[in-house]
Amino acid sequence: MNEKPNKLKWHMLFIFTLCILSAGIYSASQTINYKWQWHLVLPYIVDTSPIDIIAQGDANAVVDAQGVITLTFDNGDPSRVITGADQIFISDGDLIFEGDLLARKEGVRSGVLIDGLYMTLKISVISLFFSIIIGLMTALMRISDNPFSKNLSILYIEVIRGTPLLVQIFIVYFFLGTIFDLDRFTSGVVALSVFTGAYVAEILRSGIQSISAGQMEAARSLGMTYTKAMTYVILPQAFKRTLPPMAGQLINLIKDSSLVSVISITDLTKAGREVVSGSFATFEVWFTVAGLYLVLTFTLSWGIQRIEKRLANNDR
Repeated sequence: MNEKPNKLKWHMLFIFTLCILSAGIYSASQTINYKWQWHLVLPYIVDTSPIDIIAQGDANAVVDAQGVITLTFDNGDPSRVITGADQIFISDGDLIFEGDLLARKEGVRSGVLIDGLYMTLKISVISLFFSIIIGLMTALMRISDNPFSKNLSILYIEVIRGTPLLVQIFIVYFFLGTIFDLDRFTSGVVALSVFTGAYVAEILRSGIQSISAGQMEAARSLGMTYTKAMTYVILPQAFKRTLPPMAGQLINLIKDSSLVSVISITDLTKAGREVVSGSFATFEVWFTVAGLYLVLTFTLSWGIQRIEKRLANNDR
C-alpha cells in the first residue's frame, strides 16, 4: 500500500536534485559574469534569412510578367530559369555580369547545426552497418578452429583496440585515402567501421561462447550444417544476450564520430566550431551541440531497450 507514496517521494527528491544542480550551474555562470545569448543560436538551427541569387556568368536577362527570370549566357552555357523569387533586382532586357545580385527568396531551411547533425547521423548509421558486419565476421573467425582465421582476427582486434581512433583516422585518410583515392566521407566511414568492428567482434564472440555447447550439438544432431546451426540457433541467442553491451558500443560510435571533424568533414562538432567562431556564443553553442548528441544517443538507447523488451516478451 505504501509503495506508490514512497516512489513519489523519491521522484520528488530527484526533481529537487535537478533543481539544485540547475541553480548551481546558473550561479556558477554568474560568477564569471557571462551574459547568456541563446537567441544567437536559433538562426543556426532554423535559418530564416533570405537567399540571394547571384549570377554565375555574363548573360542577357528576360523577366516576364509572372516574375520568371530567364538568363541566356554569353559563353554558350544552357539557359537558366529562376522562379519563385520574392524580390527581383533586375529588369527585362538587362545585361547581367557575373556576381550581380539577381533576386532574393524568402524561406525556412535547416541551419548549420542541423546540417551537421544530419551528417553525423549519416556517417554513424553507415558506419554502424559496416561495423556490425565486420564484427560478426571477425567474431566467427575468432572462434574458428582454423589457425589462419583465428590468428588474423586476433591480430586485427589487438591492433585496432591498441591504437587511438584519431590516429587511425589520420592513417586511413592520409595513407589509404591517397593510395585508393578515398574522399573524406568514405575515409571517415572506413575508420569508424574498422575501429568499432573490433569491439563489436569481442562482444559477439563472448555472446556466442556463452551459449552452451549442447545447443550446437543438438542442432547438428538434427541434421543442420554448422552454418545453419550458427545462423538459426546460436547467433539469435548471442545477439539477444549481447544487446546491452552492443548498445553501449554503438552509442560510443555516435560520440566517436565527432573525431572525423579533424579531416574537415562538417559533422555536428565541426559545425559547432564554425558557429562559435561566427557568433561568439561559446557556451550556448556547445550546450546545444551536446543536447543534439544526446538526442541521437538517447534515441538509439531507447530503441534498443524496446527491442530488448520485445525479445523478453517473446521468451515468455
